[in-house]
Amino acid sequence: MVVDTVDMKGLSDRLAATEVKGRSLWADARRRFIRNKAAVAGVIVLVAIALLSIFGDALAVWTNEEIDFNVIGQAAQLGYPSIENGHYFGTDDLGRDLYSRTLQGTRISLMVGIVGSFIAVIVGTLYGAISGYVGGRTDQIMMRIVDILLAIPFMFVIILLLVMFGRSIFLLFLGIGLLSWLNMARIVRGQTLSLKHKEYVEAAQATGVAGFVIVLRHIVPNLLGIVAVYATLLVPEMILTESFISFLGLGVQEPLTSLGALISEGAKTILYGTIWQLAYPLAFFVLTLFAFFFVGDGLRDALDPKDR
Repeated sequence: MVVDTVDMKGLSDRLAATEVKGRSLWADARRRFIRNKAAVAGVIVLVAIALLSIFGDALAVWTNEEIDFNVIGQAAQLGYPSIENGHYFGTDDLGRDLYSRTLQGTRISLMVGIVGSFIAVIVGTLYGAISGYVGGRTDQIMMRIVDILLAIPFMFVIILLLVMFGRSIFLLFLGIGLLSWLNMARIVRGQTLSLKHKEYVEAAQATGVAGFVIVLRHIVPNLLGIVAVYATLLVPEMILTESFISFLGLGVQEPLTSLGALISEGAKTILYGTIWQLAYPLAFFVLTLFAFFFVGDGLRDALDPKDR
């Protein structure tokens, strides 16, 4: 049998030129996430809302504190939003521009959600990773502390803090963040129990690497996927909590406002025919929550190794 060396040489050259590229977990996750239309739509909506809340004031004629004395008390009489003089969303009963107040409320609610979830993720991840890695009696004590704290009514503690120490946006951030890390700690602890027996962790232990360094360099980086998913689902939970507190009148103080406070004000005046005072803040509120939920679901599906 005669083999054509020229053809074989050409075939080998083509095979050598064809580079088979491996796909990492994050590359696969990015492809699957992009194919998820609901998740991509959620990202677009979130970016649009964030940009509007940050830069939308440049289009506003009135600030959130200014009062238009020409339209005070006219909202219920008109029965529709007064858009004269640059009030794009109309005004509230006090003559304040609802457009500027809605943008400010969106900023405050997003800040509470993002800052609160950031605090919860940092505290919960470190606490759960240390508990799971150390194990033994230390793990049992740390988890019993979490169980005891979970038995305390979460909302009651935040309301009690605000009543005792006054309504403060800093206290609201701190209270929501520091009391929301418990579930994150339990999730991270469960994942750490399986990761600490991996070969790379045992190799680091054999070379004498300190335990805390192993947690930071080997355990936590391998938890980024589940932490990212939980963080995106934690943000809307924070926004809901803040909105409920503001709805009760215990949230941010004037002249600041939030979506929960605006929804509360709009609900009080809806019987007078001023439905737009509720509709605009509620629309921003619902769109933000649904967008975060869609992004969280998309990340969860994209980072699931069973779908690879």
